[in-house]
Amino acid sequence: MSMEINSGVTSQIMDLKTSTPGVTRKEEIKTGFKDVNDYSKYLQEKYDYMNKGTVSMQGVPTTVTVSSSFLKKCKDNPEKAAFLEENLAAIPNCAKMAVNASAGIITSLHYMCDDNGNLSVAISGSSDPDGKIAKENAKRKAAEEKAAKEKAEKKRAEKKAEEERHEKHRTEMDGIIEEYTVSAVGTDVKNITSQLINSISSGITNGTVGFDVKA
Repeated sequence: MSMEINSGVTSQIMDLKTSTPGVTRKEEIKTGFKDVNDYSKYLQEKYDYMNKGTVSMQGVPTTVTVSSSFLKKCKDNPEKAAFLEENLAAIPNCAKMAVNASAGIITSLHYMCDDNGNLSVAISGSSDPDGKIAKENAKRKAAEEKAAKEKAEKKRAEKKAEEERHEKHRTEMDGIIEEYTVSAVGTDVKNITSQLINSISSGITNGTVGFDVKA
């Protein structure tokens, strides 16, 4: 099921693969963007490591590059867009797998999606005899985890503030109207209920509403 959200952009819930074989997840996929730039901005809000140069994943310098030509193909094609997003979403876990499975020290990770949607991965490593690379990776990983924690705390604070605003509004309304009764008569129970809800939402909370009554 798709739904237009604004200026030609449509949204639909699709099943995407995950890093776990046989397991899928529901994800909102948006397409129909005006141009590749708008589509890229949308993707970068969800996957802030895409086309951002070198970022840190598990403390390892990592690049994630998606061809603009392929982005152009995806921006109006839900199936291609879903393919791209399920792979972008899997990259952080893939980086973790690579680091944990490495015999030595990984020095860099490169993920690339070419013009036709072909994916390539390059892993560079070192034996790191003096431990210098491991220390640098650990420092980057600590900074990465700190940033993620701060981002999560900011989201929690914003959510709490929003909940408090709603609670304050409810409290203020409770102080104005402690209880009310509105009633209506008519010939269509769904229509009656809708009218009553509209009356309450409009602040009309006393009296009887009459409409569409059979003679």
